[in-house]
Amino acid sequence: MEQSEISAIRLQNQQLAVTSFHTPKELVGWMGAMQAQDFIQAKWALGVRLPHLTEEQILSAFNQGDILRTHLMRPTWHFVSADDIYWLLELTAKQIKSAMKARNRDLELTEAVFKKSQEVLVKALEGHRSLTREELSSQLNRAEISTDENRLSHILMEAEIDGIICSGGIRGKKQTHALLSERVPQKKNLIKEEALALLAKKYFTSHGPATFPDFVWWSGLPVAEARKALDMNKSTLISETIGNDTYWFSDSISIAPSLPDSVYLLPAFDEYLISYKNRSAAITADHHSKAISSNGIFRPVVVVNGQISGLWKRTLQKEITSIELDHFRPHNQKEKDLIAKAVENYGRFVKMRCTTNSLY
Repeated sequence: MEQSEISAIRLQNQQLAVTSFHTPKELVGWMGAMQAQDFIQAKWALGVRLPHLTEEQILSAFNQGDILRTHLMRPTWHFVSADDIYWLLELTAKQIKSAMKARNRDLELTEAVFKKSQEVLVKALEGHRSLTREELSSQLNRAEISTDENRLSHILMEAEIDGIICSGGIRGKKQTHALLSERVPQKKNLIKEEALALLAKKYFTSHGPATFPDFVWWSGLPVAEARKALDMNKSTLISETIGNDTYWFSDSISIAPSLPDSVYLLPAFDEYLISYKNRSAAITADHHSKAISSNGIFRPVVVVNGQISGLWKRTLQKEITSIELDHFRPHNQKEKDLIAKAVENYGRFVKMRCTTNSLY
C-alpha cells in the first residue's frame, strides 16, 4: 500500500469522497467524535461531508440537540452524537481530569469548589434553560465563586466532563450551556470494555487506514487501554505494513478505491489532518509548518487529490464571502476548475456568493 492509497481510502472513510449519511447525527456518530473548538469552522467540517445540507440545517440539528459540543478525549471541544455522549464522557473523563489536575491546583479549584459550582450550575439551568458563559459566570460570582484568570473555563469543563452540562442552543450569535440530563434524557451506558471496543471500531472504520499511535493520539486513552481497544477489533480489521508502521482499517475496503480528481476546502482542525499523529500521507514535510503552526494551530487547507496543496481563509462581507487562496504549488487547468467548484460549494453552504483572489 502506497501513501496515495492511504489518502484515497481516508477520503472515502471520512465521507469526503462519498457521502453515506443524511444527517449530522449520523455522520458524527460514524466518525466517533469530531474536533470542534472553532464552532464556525466545525459546522463546515460537517457541511463538506454532507454536501446536500446548508449551514442553517447543520445549526438546526445542533440546536435540537442531535449533536452536542463538549470537551472529550485529548481534551478539546468535540462534536459528538447525542447517542454517544454519555459513554464517551465516562470512558475519557479520567484521563482528562488527570491532565487538568496541575492547572486546577494552580487556580485553587478544589473538589469542594467544583462541587459547589456544579450545584450553582444545576440550579441556574434546570427547567430546560440555556445560559451563556457570561450569564453562568454571573451566577457563580453571586455564589462567591471566582471565575477570573480562566477559572470559568475550567469550572465549565469539569462540569462537562462530569456529565452535568453540555452545549445548549445558539442564542443570537452566542453559545449557551444546558443540563445534559435535560438535553439528552435517555442515557446510553456501556461497560468499559464495550466502550473501548466501540471507540476503536469507530476510529479505524471512519479514519482508517491509521496506526496504533494515531489512535492513541486521537483518543487520548492511556497506551494500555488503547492497545486493548485495538486488540478487541483486530478480527474485523485488516492491516498493511509500510516500513515500520502498521496501518489498520475496515475489512470492507481491501484495496484503495479508484476516485475521480477532487478538491476540498477543509476547515481549521479538520479530522482529515488533525486525527493522525503521522500526517505524511496527506502533507509533505516541507509544507507541514505552513498548515500546522509550531503551537498546534491547524489552518484551513486546500486538499487536491488527497494532498494538502494550499491554504484558504474567508472574509465575510455584507452579501459576499471573499475566499483568499494561498497555493503551495501550481495547478493544472482541471485542478483550477475543481478549486473554483470547491469555492462554489462553500458559497452554497453559507448561502452567499463567494469571490476569490486570482487562483495564481
